[in-house]
Amino acid sequence: MLEIKNLYSGYDGVDVIHDINLNVEKGKFLCILGPNGCGKSTLLKSIARIIPYRGNIVVDSREVSSYSRKNLARKIALMGQSSEVYFPYSVYDTISLGRYAHTGGFLKKLAAEDKEMITDILNKLGLFNEKDRLINELSGGQLQRVFLARTLVQNPDTILLDEPTNHLDLKHQVELLQYIKGWAKDNNKTVIGVLHDLNLVHYYGDNAAIMHKGRLMSYGRPEQVLNGETLNAIYDMDIRKFMLESLENWRNTAAAGD
Repeated sequence: MLEIKNLYSGYDGVDVIHDINLNVEKGKFLCILGPNGCGKSTLLKSIARIIPYRGNIVVDSREVSSYSRKNLARKIALMGQSSEVYFPYSVYDTISLGRYAHTGGFLKKLAAEDKEMITDILNKLGLFNEKDRLINELSGGQLQRVFLARTLVQNPDTILLDEPTNHLDLKHQVELLQYIKGWAKDNNKTVIGVLHDLNLVHYYGDNAAIMHKGRLMSYGRPEQVLNGETLNAIYDMDIRKFMLESLENWRNTAAAGD
């Protein structure tokens, strides 16, 4: 279990998130939602110990600050929003970097187990045929899947995903989230993902958390969290009304097709 207690964090001495308390069980997919600038990315960076924090973040009964950086990489991996390409490695070499925490060091020879895991992820994310291409030749959607593959081969207990469906078309969004949810359940892993699409949160999330102005406003099952007045107040619109009107449009479209 990942336990977060009384968490405060931010930048340049100014707190962006305030008094966050969360427990996330293994095998579960927690979706975090909220308006831009509410602290979602800051929360993920704090959990990954990329930025300083006050309070407690506990994984396997140990505070994350007590882990070495390499051992923490075996526990937690973060795939951020940024998709910049700094070095034009091949797809295969970029993904293989995710095995660093489990090998003797950077650019060490990969063991057969490492190669098998990389090949498996390449196949499951539809990247095997692209494995020899340079990543600076890829589309945004392909690059997003490469970075997800690199995160998955790291094989941590907890994966943090900051808007993982960026740059992906609907088909690849659905495939990616189905894979992530199945991966978490089958391997008893924890996934915390920032998503903006409420339909995807409803469909794939085991639990959902709404953040607003750096604070946790609601937490629970998606059908509970997305059905509350809190959601309408945070987004300053009648979410339920909008969704029902959208559904009616789909029904009309289906009827016209019949």
